[in-house]
Amino acid sequence: MNKHKDKPPFRLSQARIAIIGLGLMGGSLAMALRNHCRECLAVDPDPETLKLGHDNQVVDRASADPTEILPYADVIVLAAPIHAIIEWIQRLPELKSDSAMVIDLGSTKVGIYQALEKLPARFDPIGGHPMTGKETSGLAHAQVSLYQDAIFALTPLPRTSANARDIALEIVRAVGASPLWLNPATHDYYVAATSHIPYLISAALALSTPPEVASLIGPGFRSSTRLAGSGPGMMTDILLSNRSTVLDALARFRQQLDWLEGAITNGNPDMVKQVLTRSQTHRKLLLDRNKKF
Repeated sequence: MNKHKDKPPFRLSQARIAIIGLGLMGGSLAMALRNHCRECLAVDPDPETLKLGHDNQVVDRASADPTEILPYADVIVLAAPIHAIIEWIQRLPELKSDSAMVIDLGSTKVGIYQALEKLPARFDPIGGHPMTGKETSGLAHAQVSLYQDAIFALTPLPRTSANARDIALEIVRAVGASPLWLNPATHDYYVAATSHIPYLISAALALSTPPEVASLIGPGFRSSTRLAGSGPGMMTDILLSNRSTVLDALARFRQQLDWLEGAITNGNPDMVKQVLTRSQTHRKLLLDRNKKF
């Protein structure tokens, strides 16, 4: 039974939003939402982050102590690393005694979905993942336009109320993103191919490049290895939370790389060109489909 079915609906403009984690993603969300909600609150353990958030008026109120913030929240946004999001979900029942909508920004969804399912009935959870970010992290790098024109995946639970879905859509649209409804397993399959494998390729390319060639690094190398600049701790968390799907995607990539290697080993220019032409055509197909969202 959905305990929120008969609850009077509220709108984003009426909501007090508490963001747990005032880093790049949480800070950018706060900047984008502050003029769209009743009050924007934040929880973060780092004193320097809290000072920066206060000095730059990123949020209305912030504290390292969740008991000073969460009791007042109508919507709780979990904007921490994946393992921390799951830990926060497990702590929410002791920190928030009355009802609240809960949405996360985690990069993988199956594990978080399973944790959200265990929340008491007074919570109204929905999963979320904005397809945006930078290789740099922290509130100092946050920007109000980070979510603009991004795809924002939403992964509701069977218990997610219609009001929670509506508020999630309001949040997505308020920050300038476009919603995409998915189930958690499909989401994790998609991002393994479009986000996690590109990072691993970027990392492998950086590692396989000899230092003595650095004088001829150009824009192609810089763009291809940009993702390798991402925080190793954050990426380890992401990759291991989606391990089996990432391994499947790696196997598909390795097969394509083997075909490219075989074509070059063969020395036949027609064979090499054929493989590269297929790659060019498939890239165009992917980008054309992406434009529809």
